[in-house]
Amino acid sequence: MNESPDRTPLPRSFFDRPVLEVAPDLLGRTLVRTTEEGRIELRLTEVEAYAGAIDPGSHAFRGQTARNAVMFGPPGHAYVYFTYGMWHCLNLVCGPVGSASGVLLRAGEVVSGAEQARPRRRSARKDDELAKGPARLATALDVALSLNGEDACAGPAAPLAVLTGTPPAPALIRSGPRTGVGGEGAPHPWRFWIDGDPTVSPYRAHTPRKRNKGGLDSGRRSA
Repeated sequence: MNESPDRTPLPRSFFDRPVLEVAPDLLGRTLVRTTEEGRIELRLTEVEAYAGAIDPGSHAFRGQTARNAVMFGPPGHAYVYFTYGMWHCLNLVCGPVGSASGVLLRAGEVVSGAEQARPRRRSARKDDELAKGPARLATALDVALSLNGEDACAGPAAPLAVLTGTPPAPALIRSGPRTGVGGEGAPHPWRFWIDGDPTVSPYRAHTPRKRNKGGLDSGRRSA
């Protein structure tokens, strides 16, 4: 039996485009996370674009490392990183091999499988808050470093997949500066969200953090 149009997996060609095209086009798409416990489905409502070598806010701005190597590989794969010693964040790699661009998945609405997400997000007062922010999204979906490099185009039965979903009307898509990004990358309006959606996280400007030796952080926050 054929899948309905909104249940069709996004092809790799969807991700093999400039990151500033892919990022807003991910809004309204359905992210599927499959574990031994079952399946959780999330409607994406907020994302951020990171443009690799031309973007001071990107992990890949200074070139390839062991940590960011997935970003330099094929599009449509997951880039997962661990931050602040406690949280994971989930990104999807975009563009051709070597371009190292990616989209941070910042927030979404859990449309199926909320009963699995709630025990992981006990501090959430209501379901709108289960995936309201990138670390919360990753926690709700049980995302860990084991998913780094996972192919999100392998099909809906894979541990991670993205389905066509229902994109919002263009008039509902908003853009602005990325949350928590400082330095030269601060003014880029590369955060995209669905206007008025209660699952979208609040914007917070970058606040420099002091390092142990008295220096300041670089302002690079995500993919």
